[in-house]
Amino acid sequence: MIKPVQLTKEGLEALKVELDELVNVKRPKLVERLSYARQEGDLNENSDYANAKEEMEFLDGRIAELEYVTKNAVTTNGNGKKNGVDVGTKVTVKTGGGKITFDIVGEWEADPVNKKISPESPLGKALYGKKIGEKVDVEAPAGNLTYEILAID
Repeated sequence: MIKPVQLTKEGLEALKVELDELVNVKRPKLVERLSYARQEGDLNENSDYANAKEEMEFLDGRIAELEYVTKNAVTTNGNGKKNGVDVGTKVTVKTGGGKITFDIVGEWEADPVNKKISPESPLGKALYGKKIGEKVDVEAPAGNLTYEILAID
């Protein structure tokens, strides 16, 4: 059974742009490089050919991943306060005296450094479906942290 991939509309668009770049720009250049390297003689001792072939395998793998994700994507921009924390919402929480706002995004868009978390992360899993005023406990390397949901947009 194929599992749908949940993404925001912005995240899906970014993945489509990356896929287009890989298929229409990077792959043709790599094919050309591979063809040129092949003409250089003995393939067993041709490091440029071996490197280009390895890059092609990696690139084709990434293209296949992105094709799968974009084909099976289900986009959402969240349902805000109605259904609680969901993919596509922004959630503001209070913890340890400070406020932090996170974007809840699909797994393929997650970027914790930029405060984009997915429902698959420990914090995202704890927040998912919760409503304003609820508190959640999350186990972190520094110990147990409690977050109170202040706003959902």
